[in-house]
Amino acid sequence: MPVPEILLETQWLGLYRIGNWDFVRRPNAEACVGILAITPAEEIILVEQFRIPMQRRVIEIPAGLVGDEPEFAGESLAETARRELLEETGYRAGSIHQLIATPTSAGMSSEFTYLFHATDLVRETEGGGVAGEAITVHHVPLAELRSWLATQEADGKLVDFKIHSALWLAGVIA
Repeated sequence: MPVPEILLETQWLGLYRIGNWDFVRRPNAEACVGILAITPAEEIILVEQFRIPMQRRVIEIPAGLVGDEPEFAGESLAETARRELLEETGYRAGSIHQLIATPTSAGMSSEFTYLFHATDLVRETEGGGVAGEAITVHHVPLAELRSWLATQEADGKLVDFKIHSALWLAGVIA
């Protein structure tokens, strides 16, 4: 594998080149997790936050970077998924299993996304993220998800595709 030329590198993001192709990489993490969480009441747990690159609020499944902070170095993908779910939504998963490992954006980034399905959920806190995060937690009945997401888009919010991917991979929707 060729060694990439460093074009620009900060603590959180780098721009690199191999041959004639430029791409981004996170110097502190090569992967992220996304978690499909559905309550026993058949509600999908979604999070909403302002995303600086998009300059808009985005509706997403709970997610986070793997190993980006020293205290979580060496944490497994499943452990990261469990921790992020609890931090962002307040739910602890009794069971969690991986749905897929896939490039996040193969033409632009070296990052991999690992989607998980969390079940046997127990609510422990209100969620909302850690210091510096302003996450809104939504409980959306699965039967109303399409119309709820359409309303969010009509209100100017963006909807992350991983919601649909995770639901399909888990067999919740066909």
